[in-house]
Amino acid sequence: MAKTRISISLEQDQAERIKQHAERAGMDVSAYLVHAATRQMAESDAIEEQFAEVDALIARAERAADGLSDERASEPVAELTEQERREVEEALGLVRGRDRQGRRPGHAA
Repeated sequence: MAKTRISISLEQDQAERIKQHAERAGMDVSAYLVHAATRQMAESDAIEEQFAEVDALIARAERAADGLSDERASEPVAELTEQERREVEEALGLVRGRDRQGRRPGHAA
């Protein structure tokens, strides 16, 4: 596979710290930066995947809100039903990182 060169600019102290960390890891600077960037990308992908359902829910709510008229926005808000309250709590739990049993994923029960 062909290699591509990327040039970056950074402060001298940042460059020195990166060189030191790369040496401690037994890597050259290029390999160290590729490894760090790859880890960050994998973490970002995992976070996006974990929150995809919540993001889709938010997008649907925003589309639905766009369809509301300004007249309805000024009407008093009705009380939530018990089912609606449970759904809100469940959605908030997802945002806070809790599963349906109230546990945080990746943490011991």
